[in-house]
Amino acid sequence: MSGKQQELENKCINTIRFLAADAIEKAKSGHPGMPLGAAAAAYTLWTKHLKHNPQNPQWPDRDRFVLSSGHASMLLYALLHLTGYNLSLEDIKNFRQWGSLTPGHPEFNHTAGVEVTTGPLGQGMANAVGMAIAEAHLAARFNREDAKIIDHYTYVMAGDGDMMEGVTAEACALAGHLRLGKLIVLYDDNNVCLAGSTGLSFTEDLAMRFKAYGWHVQQVKDGNDVAAIDKAIKKAKKEEERPSLICIKSIIGCGAPHKQGSCEAHGAPLGADELKGAKQALGWPAESSFYVPEDVREYFRRALARGEKSEREWRREFQKYKEADSQLFAEFSRIMSGELPADWETALSPFPAGSKDVATRKASETVMQALAAKIPEMAGGSADLNPSTFTWLKNYGDFQSPATSSQGLHGMVGGDWSYLGRNIHFGVREHAMGAITVGMALHGGFIPYTATFLTFADYMRPPMRLAALMGLRVIFIFTHDSIGVGEDGPTHQPVEQIMNMRQVPNLTVIRPADANEVVEAWRMALAKTSGPTVLVFSRQNLPVLDRAVCAPAADTRFGGYILWESASRPDVILIATGSEVAVTLAAARKLAAESVKVRVVSMPCWSIFDCQPQEYRDKVLPPQIPARIAVEAGVKLGWEHYTGLAGKIIGMESFGASAPAPVLFEKFGFTEDNIIAAAREMLNF
Repeated sequence: MSGKQQELENKCINTIRFLAADAIEKAKSGHPGMPLGAAAAAYTLWTKHLKHNPQNPQWPDRDRFVLSSGHASMLLYALLHLTGYNLSLEDIKNFRQWGSLTPGHPEFNHTAGVEVTTGPLGQGMANAVGMAIAEAHLAARFNREDAKIIDHYTYVMAGDGDMMEGVTAEACALAGHLRLGKLIVLYDDNNVCLAGSTGLSFTEDLAMRFKAYGWHVQQVKDGNDVAAIDKAIKKAKKEEERPSLICIKSIIGCGAPHKQGSCEAHGAPLGADELKGAKQALGWPAESSFYVPEDVREYFRRALARGEKSEREWRREFQKYKEADSQLFAEFSRIMSGELPADWETALSPFPAGSKDVATRKASETVMQALAAKIPEMAGGSADLNPSTFTWLKNYGDFQSPATSSQGLHGMVGGDWSYLGRNIHFGVREHAMGAITVGMALHGGFIPYTATFLTFADYMRPPMRLAALMGLRVIFIFTHDSIGVGEDGPTHQPVEQIMNMRQVPNLTVIRPADANEVVEAWRMALAKTSGPTVLVFSRQNLPVLDRAVCAPAADTRFGGYILWESASRPDVILIATGSEVAVTLAAARKLAAESVKVRVVSMPCWSIFDCQPQEYRDKVLPPQIPARIAVEAGVKLGWEHYTGLAGKIIGMESFGASAPAPVLFEKFGFTEDNIIAAAREMLNF
């Protein structure tokens, strides 16, 4: 490399550093340490390897870049601005301010070029595993020998905090097993975290850990050595059967005279004097602010021409692909747009009156098998609980590396093992399972789902929250939804989980009462294009309600509806969800036999009901009728939303216990007699 080229390269790296540091200083908050220390690695990746088009951030075959260390957001914003995305210098100056395109942590669908909302450490690592799974499956499904329309990498920049998180361990162990060769992680290895040296808590041999996971591991001794970083990335790209970790030894806060290499550079502005000293140390104009040399801007903006050329060549191949196989072309275009097949709802059939009692988890299995045939982008799995959650897509194969399959590993079940499989074995890794499916949804081309017991929803809360925050269509299936779990006892009996999830904005929680509400719940989940859905199913069998007497199950779409009533102007309204609807309905009929005017409301989804017009809500729950009783085998807190303070709530005030389910429902008061007694007390008769 010539002296001029070296000088330009250094200027480019320092431009990244000081755009970030200046923005953080102006905002009076932020994290300058990683942008200063990892700028050379980021520069190398973005200028020499990353396939992207700033003019079309949604190009399907772009490389994905995930900044898992979301606190280093200004590193990403600087790169986006410099390479020509729709992010101006004024936006950079407006870092962390109200209404800006440069929030404190990157936000998907807010800033052009941001692939994923990151912040909670480790989530981005696991999201990237999901993106790599998506790439591998779509490549196996759509590529032809003469046309590779899916052929891209998933790159991650991660720090020490990401590597400490358990979700990283879960996801990366699975990535190694699956041999996701197009996943490449650049690890900013600076030995410093927010509270001090990593030596306080993180002294393991990380390289050996990832080698044990089945990863290809390299070490770069100098985080400012662009040539060495470039060489390592090239080598990683040639490794086709193992994900790659590149450990890059960097200096946090590089250049800051008194703070570099220490935790003081991590999570607060450098301060005016220290920032000036850093600029002087690195040969940058000390009095400058938000300075972008013209030759630097011109060099970075070459990404526009490169990106346009790459996408143009891809679209040329895509057109040939269309001419060779118009059906596959149309199918690929459809799934990447997020549109469902035109006839998908024909897969949904009602359970006829007179059907035998069936657990809603089992009814869901029937629905899923029918939907799988119509919606090939449905893919997912459970946390080692398929025999219990009934979420296996039959005859659609296991998502596994063909190389792993050929080894004949102990315990492997025969079948079609390839990246074409739609059933993912997540193992007992609930947290990673949630985050991986978020990554699949972010990549596009999938409607992913997960499944586990409801009590383990707590292990999945961060990815569920982030899916809601990003508005992603992910379906989270939870079975064994109450004390009805029975003999396994309180560790496996969810009490507070449903109410917890109902409070998450944009997370639709549906707890169906019978098999036909299950059908409608799936219809609602798939038709919902923005935001995740939680489907909550029972372990125990439930009656299939007679819809000739009760309201049609299609009314589930309103979130809550009048299931049955003995009079149009009731004295008392009974509200229930899930398995408690049947016993509530039975109690209502006995009350009606005693000349009580009673209404039963099935309330499978609070958030959808609350979005209905006021006129509809008042029709279902007339304000002038205060006598209301809510029945749900979960915590009581929250039901006041519908019962009012004058109403009654039959719910849980403790954890459950180990006993057969019928015994538990009796002991905890979920019986016809207890509901009737509550109504009598409320009505004073």
